[in-house]
Amino acid sequence: MQINVNGLDTRYVVSNEGGGPWLTFIHQLGGDLSIWDQLAGYFRDDYTVLRYDVRGHGQTAVSEKPFSVADLSQDLRALLDALGVQSTHIVGMSMGGMIAQQFALDDPARIETLTLCDTHAATPAGGHAVWEQRAAKARSEGVAALAQATMERWLTADFRNAHPEVVEQIHEVFASTSSEGYAQACIALRDFDVRSRLSVIDLPTLAVAGRHDAGTPPADTHEIANAIRNAQFELLDAAHLAPIEQSQRFTALLESFLLKRV
Repeated sequence: MQINVNGLDTRYVVSNEGGGPWLTFIHQLGGDLSIWDQLAGYFRDDYTVLRYDVRGHGQTAVSEKPFSVADLSQDLRALLDALGVQSTHIVGMSMGGMIAQQFALDDPARIETLTLCDTHAATPAGGHAVWEQRAAKARSEGVAALAQATMERWLTADFRNAHPEVVEQIHEVFASTSSEGYAQACIALRDFDVRSRLSVIDLPTLAVAGRHDAGTPPADTHEIANAIRNAQFELLDAAHLAPIEQSQRFTALLESFLLKRV
């Protein structure tokens, strides 16, 4: 389905078999809503599952001007408004986790629970150049030039060897991402910083990290859990895409976490 969100044609999918409470999944940089296919299939019997392509990704239009993570949070608000969603459980991974944190600060009353995966609350000062380099390379050579190194960061070698079909799909989505959409998002993530505000979040929160995540070290996600009152932290035997690499374990964790709050 396509809908206009803040002037941008936006793709979304709603999976609703049981008519349960809303559960919204937000994907990573260089991904799209398909990363959540398996989880959506599992949860759709008990929840109304919403997935969407973040601006500049998948089949959502590229912004004509630079944007911030706060703008991406406003995109989520506009999408929920358009669909008549009063409140939702939110699961965000990597970039999606940053959008989820921002949304928790902007619109806490609309969140039932918050699940943050493989994410951080700010880019360290020394990491700003990395985002700028990725943005520049995407614009000059295309996102595909970053694909192989990204797969190696996102998934452990054991998983890549055991599940080449999964890696191929993730690689294909990444390589086909709009170069300008990816570059704009890199700059937005470079400037993201909500560390000083996390303590005001008072929502049931599950924070999940991958033990082997070199790009976003587990300590970064753990710091978020420490800053949010009564947040639960879980470490999985995975790299950056922990909910995908350890899908059964993550599904069990999320299901248990949600059931306590439904």
